Amino acid sequence: MGYLASIGNYSIMVKEVFKKPTKWSIMKNLILKEIDELIYGSLGIIIFISFFIGGVVAIQTALNMTNPLIPKNLIGFATRQSVILEFAPTFTSIIMAGKVGSYITSSIGTMRVTEQIDALEVMGVNSLNYLVFPKIIAMLFYPFAIAIAMYLGILGGLVANVLGEHSTTSEFIEGIQIDFIPFHITYSFVKTLVFAFIIATIPSFHGYYMRGGALDVGKASTTSFVWTSVVIIITNFVLTQLLLG
Repeated sequence: MGYLASIGNYSIMVKEVFKKPTKWSIMKNLILKEIDELIYGSLGIIIFISFFIGGVVAIQTALNMTNPLIPKNLIGFATRQSVILEFAPTFTSIIMAGKVGSYITSSIGTMRVTEQIDALEVMGVNSLNYLVFPKIIAMLFYPFAIAIAMYLGILGGLVANVLGEHSTTSEFIEGIQIDFIPFHITYSFVKTLVFAFIIATIPSFHGYYMRGGALDVGKASTTSFVWTSVVIIITNFVLTQLLLG
């Protein structure tokens, strides 16, 4: 029953976010601030992780190709497929659930503890729209970060492949071009947009409805990370079945 009640409260929260919007002159600045905090501020860790994950995928693929009859260009093919289909959209989103999700939960939770949310309500402001809507809009730019992750993941695979002398640069690039299906990019970006909404709303839910003091803000951040990651993984399975199955 507790889970069902939480799902019901989450649905109510999402509906309330889009009601009684804040003035655009104020909302514009809030959105720009959230883009800077959530997207631009996360590019460093996304770039770092993507490059080395791509390198690891390429190395592991190369080391498992023990049969000399297997063409070397499959290293590039496997790296492209792994990075575009899963590692860039899904693995990066779980990392973002920790970094961005914890920030969202702690910032809103701190406002709840210090009664700033109550003050917004007293002033007649829809606190959910004021706090959560800018985060949802900011996360719409998340696919741009994932596009960078895709590029750098494949680049990391190329660099690791060449430095490890597993195959030549031309063989790796040839593998990247083999049987390329444009819909796979669409599939990844559809997943990314859904994950972006999850990352923006579930941590907001845990921060907004938390109770207690400063210590409970940390507990809420941990709980929000766990649930955001679980929902991302389940959603990934469902979307993969629907779009590729």
